[in-house]
Amino acid sequence: MTRYLALDAFRGITIALMILVNTPGTWSHVYAPLLHADWHGLTPTDLVFPFFLFIIGSAMFFSFRKSNFAATPEQFLRILKRGFIMFFIGFMLNVIPFNTPIEEWRIMGVLQRIGIAYVIGASLVLLLNRRGIFIISTIILLAYWGLLLSVGEAGLTIEGNIIRQLDLATLGANHMYTMRGVSFEPEGLLSTIPAVVNMLLGFELTRYLTSIKDKNASVIKLILIGGLAIGFGALWSLFLPINKSLWTSSYVIYTTGFACLLLAAFVWLIDIKGHEKLVSPLLVYGTNPLFVYVLSFLFTTVYLNIPINDSTLYGWLYEQFKLIAEPTLASFLFALSHVVLFWFVSLKLYQGKIFIKI
Repeated sequence: MTRYLALDAFRGITIALMILVNTPGTWSHVYAPLLHADWHGLTPTDLVFPFFLFIIGSAMFFSFRKSNFAATPEQFLRILKRGFIMFFIGFMLNVIPFNTPIEEWRIMGVLQRIGIAYVIGASLVLLLNRRGIFIISTIILLAYWGLLLSVGEAGLTIEGNIIRQLDLATLGANHMYTMRGVSFEPEGLLSTIPAVVNMLLGFELTRYLTSIKDKNASVIKLILIGGLAIGFGALWSLFLPINKSLWTSSYVIYTTGFACLLLAAFVWLIDIKGHEKLVSPLLVYGTNPLFVYVLSFLFTTVYLNIPINDSTLYGWLYEQFKLIAEPTLASFLFALSHVVLFWFVSLKLYQGKIFIKI
């Protein structure tokens, strides 16, 4: 099996981007590429979450390969346990510091989606062969397309989509995210199902990539796969818009295409040209991805709950950056400073050979 450092760099840049887009100094002043698309469409920020799912799928390949992909009761128990831990941590991040009434606690979120998708995706890769994984992925994407359009044109609106209707019935409006003045859960229950496909494709592309001995050939094949996926996703978007909030099937294919292109760039830069030192910060960043993401979320929560004068520690820190830059640049520098901060945290863990698995 061929080993690719590019996969580690891909994981590292994904975590760095997640922190960058999640911690601006203020949401009132953010550069457009660092914001999600308002509804239909795509910005660079909309690539980050599917990239995260892709790398989790990639990591699953290496993890399960150690046990020869054995579908044992013990293995499924570990999968369920890990999925529950991720869901629970994500839920706790929503409610800490417990200053919101229980009847308004948000149930779903990023880690919750990852936990559910992991349980489903990991179970499928152990139960199915490569052909089976592609067949089930196709079925999921086509069936989800049909479900979205089953309620007519309203199926693609924020108020009338079937994802929202299901979440309202199961979670309740008070336990959902408020988006554009409407109770809508961007990490909804139903829309988590197509997100599983991002994970499955990450798994299969990693399996395929590690089977190719000629790394130059792997770059060409990744570019071809990526280009075809982007083209197909763009064509599909004529009938089913690319939409992160709905996690449309066209969005799954389109974002996977970009993941392939970025991975191809890293394979060429690192594994072929040998510029490992150039991306060494990314390699460090990728060693404790989920733990660092959770830690960054906790830091933000703490900042927002420490009062300073008429503001919070978060607001006060942002004001310090405004002393040296205009508001939007200050907001970006605030976020960038946290990318650097958590890189140092990752570095210390890496140097101490501490790897925290969530």
